Amino acid sequence: MRKPSPLLTIGIRYGAIAAILSIALNITMFYLGRHPMMISPFLDFRVFLYGLFIFFSLKEYRDFHNGGALHFFQGMIGSFVVVATAAVLGSLLYRIFGAIETNFTPEYVSLMTEYIRSFPEEELTRIGGKEEVERNLAELPSTNMAQLAFLYMAQSFGIGLFISVILSVILRKQPKPE
Repeated sequence: MRKPSPLLTIGIRYGAIAAILSIALNITMFYLGRHPMMISPFLDFRVFLYGLFIFFSLKEYRDFHNGGALHFFQGMIGSFVVVATAAVLGSLLYRIFGAIETNFTPEYVSLMTEYIRSFPEEELTRIGGKEEVERNLAELPSTNMAQLAFLYMAQSFGIGLFISVILSVILRKQPKPE
């Protein structure tokens, strides 16, 4: 049997660690009184966390398994493996946590309702109109943990794609001509 590529195994290892740390930080934030789903993805600690784990996974692959070379496409593939592992495993762990902690989703619904109701009238008009906002507010109580876990996964892919491109460019090295 053929051994899997180090690019795959390294990415899975770093992605799994990132997922566990990310969920642990989310749980900690929740119990410290800051609901993790109420934080903007741009200010999310996953930006730093994924950047760190993508960087070290690509660097390990480049320096120890690929003779000091890393092509852009290898960086993107390796980054995708890290992010996909972190996103999917993190989403699964999030669902498990939501099943255990029954206050997680209702607290999110309450906080999001309060947040949306705090928008000034002119802001409501700009983001789609009062009718659209009222429709969203009416649908908010039906939010479930599966939807929140999917949102977490989608945000993770968005964050990871942005970071992947940057780090794949920074860490790429062409093989040295012999």
